[in-house]
Amino acid sequence: MDEALLRSLTPSVLTVLVRRGADFAAAEDAVQDALVEAVRVWPADPPRDAKGWLVTVAWRKFLDATRSDSARRRREDRIDEEPAPGPAPDVDDTLQLYFLCAHPSLTPSSAVALTLRAVGGLTTRQIAQAYLVPEATMAQRISRAKRTVSEVRFDRPGDVATVLRVLYLVFNEGYSGDVDLAAEAIRLTRQLAVAIDHPEVAGLLALMLLHHARRASRTAADGSLVALAEQDRTRWDTSAIAEGVAILQGALARDRLGEFQAQAAVAALHADAPTAEETDWVQIVEWYDELARLTDNPVVRLNRAVAVGEADGPRAGLAALAALDDTLPRHTAVAAYLHERDGDLTTAARLYAEAAHKAPNLAERDYLTRRAARLNTRGSH
Repeated sequence: MDEALLRSLTPSVLTVLVRRGADFAAAEDAVQDALVEAVRVWPADPPRDAKGWLVTVAWRKFLDATRSDSARRRREDRIDEEPAPGPAPDVDDTLQLYFLCAHPSLTPSSAVALTLRAVGGLTTRQIAQAYLVPEATMAQRISRAKRTVSEVRFDRPGDVATVLRVLYLVFNEGYSGDVDLAAEAIRLTRQLAVAIDHPEVAGLLALMLLHHARRASRTAADGSLVALAEQDRTRWDTSAIAEGVAILQGALARDRLGEFQAQAAVAALHADAPTAEETDWVQIVEWYDELARLTDNPVVRLNRAVAVGEADGPRAGLAALAALDDTLPRHTAVAAYLHERDGDLTTAARLYAEAAHKAPNLAERDYLTRRAARLNTRGSH
């Protein structure tokens, strides 16, 4: 059973059902039922046209469900005929589905959460981590979003800003989380950049390319994380960096600054430094000031505290950090790093160990644990 194939076909099949009049929640349920049926049937009798098979079975599942509900039967009557079995057009509907999920009846945050869950393939836990909220809160938000759109037709797609936010979060989860979605997010953002001439679309594409260019150096051979300052910069993808910088420069020249362009500018300054010691931290602090002005995002202020610690010394960084909520994710890890830079190894080791217990994934937990152990070893000599 090719699970990757099933996962790749899900957005297109879901789009077909929505186009033919199925409300989103019912269409999602029908597609999931079809996937279960595929897992059961395909090993013994694989179809020649996987997408056509899924569309047909999902549509029949949807019709079976609508016949049991008189209100939905009226929707069924508007449909001329059941789509015939056979090959379905080989069209990538994923980006269109992102726009359809960003429905005007939803708040932007709810639209993002729904799209990440239904199309992006992220779990409720992963989405909650991205939003910095408890998993139970995010589960309720997604459920409310499904109820909201269950009785509306998807004839008014959402706005670009919401779709950009979804793509950004999908990339972030793919870049640092449990599911590899980064390449897919880049592919869709490239499609969006071709379709829409907007500096923030270009800014997001540049940001993704600049981060993705460093991916090969982010982990050691054993899978452990490698800090940016310790990465082998000869392994960075220079062609992706060059493309990202060129796209960013074109976007910035239009003088319509947005948060993705500002984030890309920070990434470009890191990529442009031949060594970690040559990083232009003063400019990075300035870009974080712009980002804080644009977003007032606590994570931005956390990253700014690190940059201040590099530009003006660790005690200045600790002072900036002291103004932030200490329950913020990775706050403890940043405090540990700045205390280590300041020479307080005992406090740094304790904070690294504490941060390890709060880490959102195994790789990060192992990295922080190793930092704590290294400092404890140094302190004992």
